[in-house]
Amino acid sequence: MAYTIDLAGRVALVTGASSGLGWQFARVLAQAGAGVVLTGRRIERLKELRALIEAEGGDAHVVRLDVTDNASIGSAVAHAETEMGNIDILVNNAGMSVARKLTDITPDDYDAIFETNTRGAFFVAQEVAKRMIARSQGAAPGTWAGGRIINIASMAGLRVLPQIGVYAMSKAAVVHMTRAMALEWGRYGINTNAICPGYIDTEINHGHWGTEAGQKLVQMLPRKRVGKPEDLDAVLLMLASGQSHFVNGAVIAADDGFGV
Repeated sequence: MAYTIDLAGRVALVTGASSGLGWQFARVLAQAGAGVVLTGRRIERLKELRALIEAEGGDAHVVRLDVTDNASIGSAVAHAETEMGNIDILVNNAGMSVARKLTDITPDDYDAIFETNTRGAFFVAQEVAKRMIARSQGAAPGTWAGGRIINIASMAGLRVLPQIGVYAMSKAAVVHMTRAMALEWGRYGINTNAICPGYIDTEINHGHWGTEAGQKLVQMLPRKRVGKPEDLDAVLLMLASGQSHFVNGAVIAADDGFGV
């Protein structure tokens, strides 16, 4: 018996969609039938992704969004809903890191990491959730299909790693934030969950895996390999789907066993 996840009629907003995991998340949601709002600061890259999605038969719209700017968040979400309709699925993916020892981290480094990874993720989710809650409260019985918020944390939020200690701290906050949102917003039919990816090969870090330091890290991994963005497709689609209505507040490690 075949099993498929159909997101037709649903609208998904993906932050940080201009590269890496966000690019893949947006593409796979579109392939599953969702209309996708592509957000980020690199508009030309987002337009490239929109063209790719449309060439594959999907539907996408580009909206500029700076997650560190609350005014940008509010206007981007409002514009997205004007163009695509009510947001049903949020993939809170935008993030950044700085690889330095804790003693070398500057106040600017610290602020930039937390403003993007934690504060930005919180206020994007808050803006979307307010709209989901209003829809839930105003919906006729049996018509509210529920909302899905998927926060992209990291296995570094579960296991501290050297050189990226502040990043790990920011992602640990995202893990707890996810649980807080699940507790408060679950009553409105909003399911909030987190994915904690392990080491994934993207265009940003691709060159690193061939270096001596990169190979040393690979040898530390349980199966001595790094993942691909598409290795997260299944867990993403499950959490975005209507079939995940009983999954709320889950923190799912997708790290090939590194955190065990």
